[in-house]
Amino acid sequence: MRRTVVAIIAGLVGWTVIVTLIDIGLRVWLPGYRQAEPTLVFTLTMKIARLTMAAITSVAAGALVRAIAPRSRSAPWIVGLVILALFLPSHVHLWHRFPIWYHLSFLVPLAPLVALGAWLVPRRGAGPSVEQRVA
Repeated sequence: MRRTVVAIIAGLVGWTVIVTLIDIGLRVWLPGYRQAEPTLVFTLTMKIARLTMAAITSVAAGALVRAIAPRSRSAPWIVGLVILALFLPSHVHLWHRFPIWYHLSFLVPLAPLVALGAWLVPRRGAGPSVEQRVA
């Protein structure tokens, strides 16, 4: 139980750190992104980059959760649902600023992508490897 709680906290902190690092990279790599970020006036490329950032971050957070609490099936889902709960109010508030496909592409896969990240990490000594699960 304690390991699960630590994994959940680490997953949430990890999600925040990873998304911040990728966002800094977008500011450097993607022309105009730094200027668009404060006003949220993003090009299609910027929106896709932000969705990709969220997806990568969610999968990585799930992998981190599994690495810490390999036996917990609920920990990745808890992390994903907490992240969803944290972002839902801001997306509702900004609903008019972005197309519906953007909101849905961000919100709907959040928890499943965290769970996927956990699924991709083999449980130490507990069942088949990723290759065996895919085959």
